[in-house]
Amino acid sequence: MTTAAVPPPSDAELLSAVAAGDRASFEALYRRHAPWLVVRLRYRCADEALVDDVVQDAFLQVWRGDTGFESRDTGEVAGWLWRICSRRLVDAVRRRGTRDRLWQRLSWRRADVAASAEDLVLAGVEHGDLAGALGRLSPELRAVLQATVLDGLTTREAAVLLGIPAGTVKTRAMRARAQLRRELA
Repeated sequence: MTTAAVPPPSDAELLSAVAAGDRASFEALYRRHAPWLVVRLRYRCADEALVDDVVQDAFLQVWRGDTGFESRDTGEVAGWLWRICSRRLVDAVRRRGTRDRLWQRLSWRRADVAASAEDLVLAGVEHGDLAGALGRLSPELRAVLQATVLDGLTTREAAVLLGIPAGTVKTRAMRARAQLRRELA
């Protein structure tokens, strides 16, 4: 007699169980998603400790139910977790302050370890021509750049997040890049 293998629970099922306080489901959700979130965030930030803290904080937020995910959301749980983590990472980097980022950049150079390209861009966004050019973008264009460039979302994920069609995301991203090129030339 053969027994059919029971498929593992879906992310949505795990999340529902976590909302009900099931610790085993929370651990399963964490084991399923934390490793790839850490790897992907480390491409955006060279500080491993900060990345680990961001992922832990995000999952703590999930455990407490402070995340706002609802079963009617059309996005996948993985994309939703990525949005939480990427936004928390940007917030954490901003909280460090300009002096701390400058000190880290200098220490990275002394240790012959290069800062990630995104870290350098984030450090320069608050100052200079780029900040002004970004400020002059319409809110719709700025939101698309935020979702696709800074948050690292795919076109489909950005479309779900912003509540617009994927084609509109592509068009707005193209318009935003063209406007930035004109202003920064």
